[in-house]
Amino acid sequence: WDGISRHYAVYEPAQLAANPAIVLVMHGSMGNPEQARSAYAYAFDQLADKDGFLVVYPHGFEDHFNGCRLRGPYSAKQQQIDDVGFLRALVERLVEQNNANPAAVFATGISNGGQMAMRLALEAPDLVTAVASVAASLPAAANMDCVASGKPAAVLLMNGTDDPMNPYAGGTVALYGLLGNRGEVLSSQETINYWAKLAGHSSPPQQRTLADTVSDDNSTVEVYNWEAPGRKPVQLYAIIGGGHNVPHPQLKLPLILGGTNNDIVAAQEIWNFFKLAYDANR
Repeated sequence: WDGISRHYAVYEPAQLAANPAIVLVMHGSMGNPEQARSAYAYAFDQLADKDGFLVVYPHGFEDHFNGCRLRGPYSAKQQQIDDVGFLRALVERLVEQNNANPAAVFATGISNGGQMAMRLALEAPDLVTAVASVAASLPAAANMDCVASGKPAAVLLMNGTDDPMNPYAGGTVALYGLLGNRGEVLSSQETINYWAKLAGHSSPPQQRTLADTVSDDNSTVEVYNWEAPGRKPVQLYAIIGGGHNVPHPQLKLPLILGGTNNDIVAAQEIWNFFKLAYDANR
């Protein structure tokens, strides 16, 4: 794509739907498709086995995606790699080769991959039916390197309140404020408010606390849901006590990244949201 050899992996279930949905799953910094699979504990592959969609794991340029943050000490940002164009071409290929449904294209990712998913919502809402960003927030104005379309998008945000890299309350993206500076981001609340307002939601969200099924993970989950007829759904999953990682009962990541919530399967919650957004868009 764009004169550069780009790569991706595809998980195709044994029973593929006739017109399968596409779920783009993007890795974090210094990652690759296999890292993206393992970051969600292979849960998207398992969901694909059940529901017949394609799981696509794009590989970022030199292990990074060019998200909307202006600051980024990696080649994808410094060389202004056109990842939106790459992902658009990739979807076109899957539609042609796999008879995939262009009206059911979804994107998710963690950290740098979550930033890339949000870039699609900002710049290419025509391409994606919904996005889900994990451990990522909108860049602050001085750190914004995208021109937003101004069109609404269905967005789920899943952020940990104790994330040591992407601060829940906003501020500098750097590990404990020291390593890997990616500039400033908005708070998780400001980020989700942007999407809710853009979608035309004026009423307060519905709030619920999910069951604390694993009491020794020192973490719970609060969900804020904006939903109304004729409007794009918007959701915030506040992982109370959660860190820079993906919630899953079987995951325990290094404590340097903060605690891991074991109450929910993030991929299942995200897939539920994608199906909700698809139904709302029909």
